[in-house]
Amino acid sequence: MSSASPTVHAIIGGRRFSRDQVLAWEAERLPAAASKIGLPVPSGDLARQRAEFADGKLALGADEIKHRLRRDLRVGDIVGNTTARISRGGRATSVCELQVTGGSAARLVQWFEDTSRDDYTRSMTAAHPDHFLIQALPDGGQEVIETTGGSPLPARFIIDYTDLSTLTTTSDPDTDAEAAGVAVSGKGLNIGGVRHQFRDVPGGFHARLCVEFPRAILPRILSEHRRHLAIEWSNWVEFAFGAES
Repeated sequence: MSSASPTVHAIIGGRRFSRDQVLAWEAERLPAAASKIGLPVPSGDLARQRAEFADGKLALGADEIKHRLRRDLRVGDIVGNTTARISRGGRATSVCELQVTGGSAARLVQWFEDTSRDDYTRSMTAAHPDHFLIQALPDGGQEVIETTGGSPLPARFIIDYTDLSTLTTTSDPDTDAEAAGVAVSGKGLNIGGVRHQFRDVPGGFHARLCVEFPRAILPRILSEHRRHLAIEWSNWVEFAFGAES
């Protein structure tokens, strides 16, 4: 792929945020994530911190990460399943948009979905400090352990990108590429999903990033998770189109 880095701006609630502003949000989250997983905060600039923190999480391995977070994950699972049950299938959405100069919609989604990449797990993990584990499963699902925006607890869930059955959002007919799937808790309960849509525009592409949460979720999580989306997807755009991860 091209070695030139794209230009990325985030749009949240109608407000446009620069790349530097989004990077500042990432820097704010890193110490809290390091404390949660029991790793030191790396020194250096954010790029170095991001790389070293990702390496630290990968060095722990999936089993150790789950062990270190076991109490929070147990509580988070109970809260998540309860919220999903009382929502009775109703959903609330958290949406962030990106304006990207450079690259293309199809190439980004192809990169994102390519689990055969040698750097797949690392690139998924490095995109956000609160990504403790993101890995492809043998059955094609994606296992995620992360702290969603605004939540005090990490959660574990599986995203099935072949299943759109319970999503309440619909595809825009002008979408050129999409990454969408249902999210399932460890107990097999549908707890939401994602519908990320990408549309080519002159000189680049536009992204509408949408996470479906259970309708009874706290409004603060919906609001704060928009920053989470901006951080992870801005980094994934740069990883996909040539920036160092």
